[in-house]
Amino acid sequence: MSIKSYILRGLQYIIKGTPVYEIKVSVSYSRPHHRLDGKKILVTGGGHGLGLAMARKFVDEGASVIIAGRDESVLESSSNTIGCSFQRLDLQDVASLESFISQVWESLGGIDCLVNNAGVSLHEHSFLDVGIDDFDTQFGTNLRGTYFLTQYFLAKYLKEKKRGGSILFVSSERGMMVDDLPYGISKAAINSFAQGLAVNYIKEGIRVNVIAPGVTASDMTGVRSDGNLYRESQMTKRVYLPEEVAESACFLLSDDSMLINGQILVCNEGKSINFKR
Repeated sequence: MSIKSYILRGLQYIIKGTPVYEIKVSVSYSRPHHRLDGKKILVTGGGHGLGLAMARKFVDEGASVIIAGRDESVLESSSNTIGCSFQRLDLQDVASLESFISQVWESLGGIDCLVNNAGVSLHEHSFLDVGIDDFDTQFGTNLRGTYFLTQYFLAKYLKEKKRGGSILFVSSERGMMVDDLPYGISKAAINSFAQGLAVNYIKEGIRVNVIAPGVTASDMTGVRSDGNLYRESQMTKRVYLPEEVAESACFLLSDDSMLINGQILVCNEGKSINFKR
């Protein structure tokens, strides 16, 4: 922008005031087509936000679902709302994960799909602001806990000699970019981990994929779905809704995507594409 343009814009703000932009979006799930009939799905971090939106979509599409998370009261309320079961889970407590998988397996009568959605971001301002405890908290949930939960799930799945299973990781657009903060680094590691599993376990009948959303309305981002979704940095100047991302997740778990394995589906309207005109 030229100096003249900056001056003209500054004069406009002085005369008319700083412009206030507001975007509100209302979306609904696509009509159910029984795409997940008979599937048994575990969703971590399923009590609210994107996890809850995915769980609701899966139930609508015919799946039996268990949502898991740390806050039992939130899980109970959410499960009653969408018609599924719940199980308390703390990914930081790695020693409890094997028994957790066994409990969910018994409750559902098996697990066809594991959705690794639980995650945490502490939104540090810069690399120099990151403390050891903050680092450990984010890596403990986003990578370490998720890593071993997936290991125990796969071990159980292979022992039962099932086929046609699916693992879906919820990463982030941050994982597609360079980063020096724990959240972005942990999500980049998840992308690598998922693709490594995809290569090694497709012959066992297990597909592994990733969805990597842009900024989505949730407790983590501090944006309400029914509030102002305007965000200057986004491709279409708005934050995305969890229901929109849930549609992509449903597709990746359904038999419609049987040939898709080891893919990272970035849901941000192309924002992270490295393009220069």
